[in-house]
Amino acid sequence: MPLAPGPTVLEGRYVRLEPLADSHVSALFTAGGRDDEVWRWLSAPTPRTEAELREIVSRRLKDVDDGKRVAFAVISQAGGTAIGTTNLHSWHATDGRIEIGGTWFGRQWWRTAANTETKLLTMSHAFEALGYASIVWRINAGNLRSREAITRIGATLAGQEPGPGLLIYTMPRAEWPAVKARLAERIARG
Repeated sequence: MPLAPGPTVLEGRYVRLEPLADSHVSALFTAGGRDDEVWRWLSAPTPRTEAELREIVSRRLKDVDDGKRVAFAVISQAGGTAIGTTNLHSWHATDGRIEIGGTWFGRQWWRTAANTETKLLTMSHAFEALGYASIVWRINAGNLRSREAITRIGATLAGQEPGPGLLIYTMPRAEWPAVKARLAERIARG
């Protein structure tokens, strides 16, 4: 039976994932606030002010307090500042599924080792430390950049949710060793 995720720190060469906190808001706003393209496919509107981003973070932290989500700030090892966020949520111990979502980075970190390593750290944690059998991602059908990124790492399209055009991608634990090796190789190249 997989474990329920809880607050933790995941350390890599390019990024450190640490529990999201109100203290990250200023750096996160500098990284990606006011950028419509960063927020285009997220469930929250583009924050135009630091106060608006603080409200978004407060809602995430309420979900954390309610045991519905583990929210991480993605910290650049080089700069020591928050550059984005990612989350583990919607876990189902009985069928071994956990979802990774709510991930965003400031535009300068798109398609970088920081982004790749964030995926490696969260997936390693879900499969290896927590023992989940599969990881799920829900991506808006129009979000081609994220759809391409998730298929590039090895997730497969499993279906579509009724309603707002969300596609469901999955990866079973059996595929993880090969995916982990590819991600580690990509990170090693920088």
